Amino acid sequence: MLLKVGFTPARVGVDSWALGLYRLTGQLRSHQFGVAHLGTVDHMVRVNLELEGHLIDSLILPKVLDLLVAAGVEYRLTDVTIGRTATDLSRVLIEMDVPVGVDLDPLLEELQVHGANLCVERDCALAVADTDGVLPSGFYSTTNLQTAVRVDGRWIEVIGPEMDCAVVVSADRQLARTVPMHRIRRGDLVVIGREGVRVDAPDRPRGVSAFEFMGSDVSSEKPQALLVRRVADRLRAVREAGLKVLVVAGPAVIHTGGGEDLARLVADGWVDVLFAGNGFATHDIESNVFGTSLGVSLDAGTQTEGGHSNHLRVINEVRRLGSIAATIDAGYVTKGVMYECIRRGVPFVLAGSVRDDGPLPDTITDVVEAADRMRELVPGVGAALMLASTLHAIATGNLLPASVETFCVDINMAVSTKLSDRGSQQALGIVTDVGLFLRRLAGELL
Repeated sequence: MLLKVGFTPARVGVDSWALGLYRLTGQLRSHQFGVAHLGTVDHMVRVNLELEGHLIDSLILPKVLDLLVAAGVEYRLTDVTIGRTATDLSRVLIEMDVPVGVDLDPLLEELQVHGANLCVERDCALAVADTDGVLPSGFYSTTNLQTAVRVDGRWIEVIGPEMDCAVVVSADRQLARTVPMHRIRRGDLVVIGREGVRVDAPDRPRGVSAFEFMGSDVSSEKPQALLVRRVADRLRAVREAGLKVLVVAGPAVIHTGGGEDLARLVADGWVDVLFAGNGFATHDIESNVFGTSLGVSLDAGTQTEGGHSNHLRVINEVRRLGSIAATIDAGYVTKGVMYECIRRGVPFVLAGSVRDDGPLPDTITDVVEAADRMRELVPGVGAALMLASTLHAIATGNLLPASVETFCVDINMAVSTKLSDRGSQQALGIVTDVGLFLRRLAGELL
């Protein structure tokens, strides 16, 4: 028998025991005791993987097994230790037999996203970058999980987890950090390959933030008032922990009438960082100068005469005065989200796109510069609210560590799904009208 699972009284504990054991044993049965046959192969390479974390509650182990079966890899679970309590970690050792010559790198990359690490006690390989902005061949491509690299026989935590970057080790070999490709400089020591690299298994926030009462992460058929209350609870916990709340807002926040409530949240200190685009800031100012958004009256919900040019008129006035802050000083803008950000000193990044009108002078039109500015504001963020934004939400999700609790609020279920598919697996989707969500959230917090 190829599978040996260590279910002994001395080692099996409680990691949400009833649910965990049921899911684990059910998953093993569904995978025919962990064997996916490749046929008769004479020469095989044995690869050992290790998983550690809250593997049962977070459904990490079933996801890893699914990937192995889909890849047609023969594997065995040689050691399984289940945590005794809800806070204890579980550990699983997986032994794979792969034909010689098969390229395992794509599979190992997928597995490492779920925290599966090679059981190899070797230092990571390092190569020197020979050109600015160009990585050495075979560079290790990062995930958004907490990562460590083994250098000179000791593990070093990588500073600033972020997906799709490289890991650079300092010249004195004491520090390691993630670096995006365009920031690589000639002479940097770059981690190559997967040996000597370890990531921590992703883990859903435990307690009320885990939304245990829901069967799936994204659905419109959820008790909205309860979801908003849970989000409010998490924002309170983040603030009490001394961490920051990041809001990523799309123009629909203004179109749906949510701008006033978001401005109230900023004014009361519930927003520490704002990421948005030219459109959001423009319509926020338009709504507070003309009472319209894209020319539609926010009070009557009807198109106003000549209102289609209102957004251009506010852009023109801001450009005339030089900045959003200057329009506030001049008394042109007297309320709104941008007004409260300026008044309270809340840092914001307006990242531009090719379709922007104007744009506003505060909008950063160089996307690389905008992303770098966003990176500077990410440290210390404990929770992120993605409000009716697709492109900016995905861009922000790519910059955030997996440890940041992320809530994606949109009327379109596909937005949250896209965010998760692009690597932000920590994102929890709330399918609802963003204006109504903000009204309820403000009611909970203010």
